[in-house]
Amino acid sequence: MAQQQSLRPVKIKRKFTRSSPGSVLYQCGETIVLCTASVQADVPPWLAGSGKGWVTAEYNMLPHSTNKRKPRERGHKVDGRTTEIQRLIGRSLRAVVDLHLLGERMVTVDCDVLQADGGTRTASITGGFIALADALHAEFKGRPRTEHPIRDSIAAVSVGIVDNKPRLDLDYEQDFAAAVDMNVVMTGSGRFVEIQGTGEEATFDDQELSTMLKLAKSGIQQLTTIQKESLGKHWPLA
Repeated sequence: MAQQQSLRPVKIKRKFTRSSPGSVLYQCGETIVLCTASVQADVPPWLAGSGKGWVTAEYNMLPHSTNKRKPRERGHKVDGRTTEIQRLIGRSLRAVVDLHLLGERMVTVDCDVLQADGGTRTASITGGFIALADALHAEFKGRPRTEHPIRDSIAAVSVGIVDNKPRLDLDYEQDFAAAVDMNVVMTGSGRFVEIQGTGEEATFDDQELSTMLKLAKSGIQQLTTIQKESLGKHWPLA
């Protein structure tokens, strides 16, 4: 089967806002997400005194990130999709952080979707890692590499089967038309963190699954290179 192997064009602007130690405007295709990372010198109550830190995330789509205005989510009005996505982002970022080396600090990565055209959760993870790396660079500047809590990089991408062809990094129209839709989260060293795959009124077999995972891995390798080039001297890994 012919494959769409290229990512949508990626643009990254670090230090987008002045007040956050990690602030990134991340764009893939027509999807744009503002990712900011904040570091606090405390932890959730259940971790107090443990010597461990915590990394969490919040995700939100701004009212006109889509064609139809989406009402703001406030307090108890946060919907199930938002909750699921922000938990995914938090899990993904924690997967590459040594919480003991982080110490009793809490890092919150806020991902605000300014414009949505498919892949908002994967863009949030990929851009969120850059914001996290910048914030922790400021926090651990001057420390030996062995004391830095980031142990690997993390990125995510969507794949799917559209018109019987495996495709990488789906935009909204492709996602809507996909017979199979999958989000894949991987580390820069090539280990899976999460795979979310669904047949949309369709099924898929072992070969199609293998093809999509290989395509996702190729995309994440490309994204890891982009992250590394963007961070430059702030790249947290040797």
